[in-house]
Amino acid sequence: RLTESGLSMVDWHLVKEMKPPRTQQEWEAEFQKYQQFPEFKILNHDMTLTEFKFIWYMEYSHRMWGRVVGLAYILPAAYFWRKGWLSRPMKGCVLALCGLVCFQGLLGWYMVKSGLEEKPDSYDIPRVSQYRLAAHLGSALVLYSASLWTGLSLLLPRHKLPETHQLLRLRQFAHGTTALIFLTALSGAFVAGLDAGLVYNSFPKMGERWIPDDLLAFSPMLRNIFENPTTVQFDHRILGITSVTAVTALYLFSRKIPLPRRTRMAVTSLLAVACMQVGLGISTLLLYVPTPLAATHQSGSLALLSMALWLMSELRRVPK
Repeated sequence: RLTESGLSMVDWHLVKEMKPPRTQQEWEAEFQKYQQFPEFKILNHDMTLTEFKFIWYMEYSHRMWGRVVGLAYILPAAYFWRKGWLSRPMKGCVLALCGLVCFQGLLGWYMVKSGLEEKPDSYDIPRVSQYRLAAHLGSALVLYSASLWTGLSLLLPRHKLPETHQLLRLRQFAHGTTALIFLTALSGAFVAGLDAGLVYNSFPKMGERWIPDDLLAFSPMLRNIFENPTTVQFDHRILGITSVTAVTALYLFSRKIPLPRRTRMAVTSLLAVACMQVGLGISTLLLYVPTPLAATHQSGSLALLSMALWLMSELRRVPK
């Protein structure tokens, strides 16, 4: 999304497209297909074949990596299943994860299709639907979270923590903070989808004001939350600030409770990554969204979610 390459491959074939163009003739044929769609006609009408190859390979590598991820789930799952190494609950979990991988690929193509459609009544640049982009990212985050949670459940022995009132509150606080971090990451899809990071490149104020004039410029009002770049950036800021505040409060509250060393490490790591992520977000905004920094900020959201899931795993109840 950051390299504006997502619409360079204009069709989708599970096996056929795994072989990239090799000859000059094949590349020209691929380029001609791209030229029939809105992004070339409106935005990239002066693009050369060499420039096209760059964005094509960016999208190609993304799709191939998706296929590698799919095989990394499905092949070992089939092998372990055949060997009888999976318990009955784990079989259900594995089936769900493999199904989610396949769904994620289909959702990705559904997303790309939205950017290939002719929109004669629109004056905006061709881009994929921010709703479908958020769905694609959300599905990826669910898949990642479920995979990490399953791995942590299998690899880390549970702590026998005394079920005090304070521990119960800490556990609930950790669950709520994780949900908030997930929602903040998901809101980043709307920021990326609408290029909302390129408006109001100042912090902490947005321009000269705390609340910008065009925050509710669209009608009906609900459209602003998902379609107004100013509102989308404002919401992402609020969610980010709320998330780091919640993480800090969680850390301070945890200091009052005796916790195992590994759990203490999880809480401290969560706070450290949260502070890093805020710094990355502000820097990305102030520097007008340079691709390497923006990509690091996106990766940081996944690292933060990982720390939150690790902490949740540490605080799990021991079954009776």
